[in-house]
Amino acid sequence: MELRHLRYFLVVANLSSFTRAAAALHLTQPTLSHQIRQLEDELGMHLFDRIGRSIRLTAPGKVFREHAERALQEVSTATAALKDAPRTVRLYRDLVCHI
Repeated sequence: MELRHLRYFLVVANLSSFTRAAAALHLTQPTLSHQIRQLEDELGMHLFDRIGRSIRLTAPGKVFREHAERALQEVSTATAALKDAPRTVRLYRDLVCHI
């Protein structure tokens, strides 16, 4: 599973539309559908009920959405921490040197 799969899943889930999500992500609709299908295949379950031209999250999709949101938030937090790392190391080093 790749982070892009989580991002794509969340955009589709939030917009309730593959077409609108594809436009928002600057992808073609078939490409986005393929990426979501890969994710569903890897998980071994459907995340969306496809009803004609509309979609809705399945029960597993609702559970996965909560975890996907948290996972991407953790990645964002980790990335921000790394960007602050040089400053944090300097502060720690200054603190230790003054003790």
